[in-house]
Amino acid sequence: MKIAVTGCNGEVGKRVVKLALQRGHIVIGLDLADKSFTDDSLTIQEASNFTYLQVALTDYEASLTAIGGCEGIVHLAALRSPGDYVVQTHNTNVVVSWNVLRGAAELGINRIAQASSVNIITMVYSKKCDFRYFPIDEAHPCLPDEPYGLSKLICEMQADTLVRRYPTMRIASLRLHWSLPNPIQARSRDPSGRTAQDLWGYVQEDSAADAFLRAVVEQNGKWSGHEAFFIASPKHAYWDGESQFCPIDSKELREKYWPDVPIKEGFDVSGLKGFFDCGKAERLLDWVHSDK
Repeated sequence: MKIAVTGCNGEVGKRVVKLALQRGHIVIGLDLADKSFTDDSLTIQEASNFTYLQVALTDYEASLTAIGGCEGIVHLAALRSPGDYVVQTHNTNVVVSWNVLRGAAELGINRIAQASSVNIITMVYSKKCDFRYFPIDEAHPCLPDEPYGLSKLICEMQADTLVRRYPTMRIASLRLHWSLPNPIQARSRDPSGRTAQDLWGYVQEDSAADAFLRAVVEQNGKWSGHEAFFIASPKHAYWDGESQFCPIDSKELREKYWPDVPIKEGFDVSGLKGFFDCGKAERLLDWVHSDK
């Protein structure tokens, strides 16, 4: 398959490009930089299947030209935080996601996976978290109070809009947690503050890349239209002390920091179990997180 990867120079974008090439796909990498990342581990064949295009995806006509001829799109290009908390992140992300999704509809590109975020609910960038239950799944209310989370909510609404008008389109919105190459980097000695609002979560970058490719490439007949998926490790990342062998029970974390948040019936949040339920991604995408 010929796949466009927007934001190909980003941390997850690089992993998507590499994994797609390893799996035999042709990749068009799109980014703002004047040159692409280099990866000496690519084989000659893999390198020959990769083309880089510098493009400003805020320009609709340029976006349309850049993705032309592709059969699938992994859309990762975005500003990754609220930035000024005013206009830049919101306006950029909303315009870019619309240009890519609407351009795909115009060109008849029906398989798309776009990066959404766990911040579509109230989390680390919010003034106050509003967790209704644990573990969090796709039925949880999405009520962001800041521009980054709002931009991701809007990109999901854009997908809903487009599949209504273009029913042959299949769009996955992957709600990524903090993406890291090594889960040890996610482990924190301070469970309070920012890490508590993040629910001590993460996703390994290669595992995230696998989710994107499954959403675009696989045809298992289990889903259609637009679907959102939480993509996170099933384990929390709070380990106490200097050693990596001192995990804190997630039941203890919940009782200390989120004692009023109930546990969904039939679920257990204890031991190393995390605070996100990624069962939908496992059921519909056949995706299972791996720390690799």
